[in-house]
Amino acid sequence: MNDKQQNSLSTKYNPQEVEQDRYKFWLKGKFFEASGDKDKEPFTIVIPPPNVTGRLHLGHAWDTTMQDTISRMKRMQGFDVLWLPGMDHAGIATQAKVEAKLKEQGTTRYDLGREKFLETAWEWKEEYADFIRSQWEKMGLGLDYSRERFTLDEGLSEAVKEVFVKLYEKGLIYRGEYIINWDPKTKTALSDIEVIYEEVQGKFYHLRYPIKDSDETIEIATTRPETMLGDTAVAVHPKDERYQHLIGKKVVLPIIGREIEIVADDYVDRDFGSGAVKITPAHDPNDFEIGNRHNLERVLVMNEDGTMNENAGSYEGLDRFDCRKKIVQDLQALGVLFDIEDHTHQVGHSERSGAVVEPYLSTQWFVKMQPLADSAIDLQNTEDKVNFVPDRFEKTYLNWMDNIRDWCISRQLWWGHRIPAWYHKETGEIYVGKEAPDDIDKWEQDEDVLDTWFSSALWPFSTMGWPDLEAEDFKRFFPTDVLVTGYDIIFFWVARMIFQSKEFTDQKPFKDVLIHGLIRDADGRKMSKSLGNGVDPMEVIDKYGADSLRYFLLTGSTPGQDLRFHWEKVESTWNFANKIWNASRFSLMNMEGFNYEDIDLSGEKTIADKWILTRLNETIEHVTKNTNKYEFGEAGRYLYNFIWDDLCDWYIEMAKLPLYGEDEAKKTTTRSVLAYVLDQTMRMLHPYMPFITEEIWQKLPHKGESITVAKWPKVREEFHDEEASKVMKLLVSIIKSVRNIRAEVDTPMSKQIKLIIQAESQSIMDALESNREYLQRFCNPSELVIATNVEAPEKAMSAVITGAELFLPLEGLIDFDKEIERLEKELAKWTKEVERVQKKLSNKGFVSKAPEAVVEEERQKEKDYLEKQAKVTARLNELKG
Repeated sequence: MNDKQQNSLSTKYNPQEVEQDRYKFWLKGKFFEASGDKDKEPFTIVIPPPNVTGRLHLGHAWDTTMQDTISRMKRMQGFDVLWLPGMDHAGIATQAKVEAKLKEQGTTRYDLGREKFLETAWEWKEEYADFIRSQWEKMGLGLDYSRERFTLDEGLSEAVKEVFVKLYEKGLIYRGEYIINWDPKTKTALSDIEVIYEEVQGKFYHLRYPIKDSDETIEIATTRPETMLGDTAVAVHPKDERYQHLIGKKVVLPIIGREIEIVADDYVDRDFGSGAVKITPAHDPNDFEIGNRHNLERVLVMNEDGTMNENAGSYEGLDRFDCRKKIVQDLQALGVLFDIEDHTHQVGHSERSGAVVEPYLSTQWFVKMQPLADSAIDLQNTEDKVNFVPDRFEKTYLNWMDNIRDWCISRQLWWGHRIPAWYHKETGEIYVGKEAPDDIDKWEQDEDVLDTWFSSALWPFSTMGWPDLEAEDFKRFFPTDVLVTGYDIIFFWVARMIFQSKEFTDQKPFKDVLIHGLIRDADGRKMSKSLGNGVDPMEVIDKYGADSLRYFLLTGSTPGQDLRFHWEKVESTWNFANKIWNASRFSLMNMEGFNYEDIDLSGEKTIADKWILTRLNETIEHVTKNTNKYEFGEAGRYLYNFIWDDLCDWYIEMAKLPLYGEDEAKKTTTRSVLAYVLDQTMRMLHPYMPFITEEIWQKLPHKGESITVAKWPKVREEFHDEEASKVMKLLVSIIKSVRNIRAEVDTPMSKQIKLIIQAESQSIMDALESNREYLQRFCNPSELVIATNVEAPEKAMSAVITGAELFLPLEGLIDFDKEIERLEKELAKWTKEVERVQKKLSNKGFVSKAPEAVVEEERQKEKDYLEKQAKVTARLNELKG
């Protein structure tokens, strides 16, 4: 509690000093912990768990800053907020890192054995989890660490086993031979997301296979001639007249000598190439399907490490790419290979090891996806559907769900959730269960682990205590309110969370999915190690502070769009923070000894007081609305303009008049308005810039322990004054115009000049008269004339504003030719505006279809522009006459 302002701010804004110990203060106060208070409505976000493979990158900083902004605002709005932190074990990625470390030490996981290797992996996890937590701290993330989870912790492991067993019992998990993505370097299956496609300059090899007992040949083409050793058929289209006589006949496979059949299948594109294709069911997913339809043998010709096996004949033991070179030479020598054509195509590479991915026949565990996908698609046709923001990403999601493939969930790794399946040593029977079978000596557990995405798919509810349906957090905080994530994992994570949640809780996992893009460098390139264009968020924080980085990330893009990183823009947000600091410092210096109880907003207010309170109302409304819609850029820009222009550049300058005056009542009112507006502004800015706002707020006269749990500002109708806003707008226009004119004729503000103001009406004249002191202070006139009917001096600079016309007699200081030139430019400007608005109003479609208020606004603009045009024309005529 800070009933009395006790400390002033440092002379200079230093983000490192401001941010240094603030996080510890927040954690000690337990401000981020969900209370379970039944009088509060719950609001939940689960963090997309970062992989324990390394430090966080700029994308993580962007993603988590958005979540923190949402959760801080909701907490201030009175919700019982749970922002649940956690990390992902990241199976293949972490195992690859640990194995690389072991290699440097001259050992392997096989040397250690499974148990010792897993101990080493857990040590790695603890080390990098500490790194990640320290980075979360540096970012200022308001996470509830009392509920932190890890995808391999005991509770989540129970949830994984529950899901596996239930899906197996429903027939939705099965074991079978399929073509999967195989990484020969790490010797494991890969999910689609772990495959990165790169454009590669390759070759098309054109071959002629001889027809058995005939002089005929059939032409095929391949990009991977080494796989021909596993061919078990040649396929043609059933309606291709060129090959009707060959269907059912045999081809003699060159080199191997195996006889294979020519089959007819609708899959073949008769217009592509020769219209005939080689079929290798063990090494191509499409060939696998054709093989199933025609009951073809599956001949695997490679080992798990990418070398050729015994089925490759004389090529056994060769690396697949060495085999390619050798077999090309042999086929050329036989006359079978008659043409080699350059060919650019997309080749899959392992995201983790960089190895070329091999489509590979393997016995794996799969999830039957169609029933799960259908249920998730049906959900989107109800009022209770998941809301995608921006909504265009719902189509992306549905398109993928409509074309779903069965999901290979087994991985040939040691780090992960071991598959809860056992094989009987004698009978080969499969047992699936949450616990091992009783007579364990007769059983062997499956060596493989589950795909990382299998456990990640359960994250929104497994972290809440599911499958215990009576778990307090599950009952209170699930479903969650919003998930924030990038568009690149809609298919692989968002989709899986939705169908698993629907299947196991019969609810959607979250109400909203806020989708953002990728962070790119200043030139729009994706950040990568190879390009060397990555930016460490911790380096940015070390240089400019977390608040500056956060504000840049939040305001630099619109939902769903990519964000370009610019150091200059981060620097400009630091300048903004510095402006806030200096304005607050000045304000606090003028509140010395001013208590919370001293704040009194009932006194007589100046026009500036009324105006800033009105602008505060408008800002609260705009910022609240747009932050609630996740339009952080819009909200942030509005807040920036209010703070920089309205509060700092105008109100604080105008407040100096009563603050430096002798009237104590006026001083109290101004201090009260300043304290109130600063307090409310810091609250609005807090979710965006938590550190600086807490620091300033703690120095203001207030009640409460921390701004993190202070109430979110609300519009106060009693402070809304449209008339004051109009008068203030007029005063600002006059002051700006006088400053501009002074600048044009190089007359400094310190030099007094005569100012004549012709008011358009008596009411405007009265308003200006009652605020004469502002015009005296900010225009510095030697003489100030305000009237409704003035005689315009012959030699003067002039300006036309809405409601008034200004004259500054400047004989001897002005080049009249230049003044005429300036007025002619101004006339051209107003003439152009008149033409534009009149063109709009002459458009019958606009007038008939646009809302009445919009049309009326354009008519008012026309009237205003015509008046200004007429006044400038008259002034020009005077000068030229």
